[in-house]
Amino acid sequence: MAAMLNALKKAAIILGPGIITGAADDDPSGIATYSQTGAQFGYGQLWTALFMLPFLISVQEACARIGAVTGKGIAAVVREHFSKTVLYIVVLLVLIAN
Repeated sequence: MAAMLNALKKAAIILGPGIITGAADDDPSGIATYSQTGAQFGYGQLWTALFMLPFLISVQEACARIGAVTGKGIAAVVREHFSKTVLYIVVLLVLIAN
């Protein structure tokens, strides 16, 4: 039983960030926004998803690597290396983007 719990814990540690990241783009407000955009523009805006995909992958990969190496979130890493002003700007941009 202990071995099974350890295996589940290890799997949760490995898969957890990926599951959270994958689910982050499908929150209720996002689904409402996607529905409104689809109703208004049809397939006219579909190209933006393909255009933005490489950027999304790059940012997610960079943040995941920073987190894996440092064990900290992006805000903590920015706080260590830059001024509080830069930290506040980064956090504000993340809040606006979300």
